[in-house]
Amino acid sequence: MSSIIRKNHQYRITIEEINLPAQQTGQQLDFELQDREDLFNVVKNLQKGSGLETSLATKVAVSLRLLGPIMMENRKHPLFVDFMPHFKAFMHNLKSTVKSAIK
Repeated sequence: MSSIIRKNHQYRITIEEINLPAQQTGQQLDFELQDREDLFNVVKNLQKGSGLETSLATKVAVSLRLLGPIMMENRKHPLFVDFMPHFKAFMHNLKSTVKSAIK
């Protein structure tokens, strides 16, 4: 069995600072993401089955797809080691909640 995770979905993430005075230009972050999951499908499923308001479900879905793979790849890193069991329990609960609601 191969330990290589297929990352066949590619995305560009752009975050822009808004709501500034007219004379100021906001800061911007722009980066690319490769993921094995279809991010748009993850968002759609969380919007349907999480019980969260649509905009909140979207933010949760995107943030989880940004954080989750990094944590999995670095689960023994001191930053993540204590949080990992809680994250794993959260993800199991979230997935079962969404799966039950969509059926």
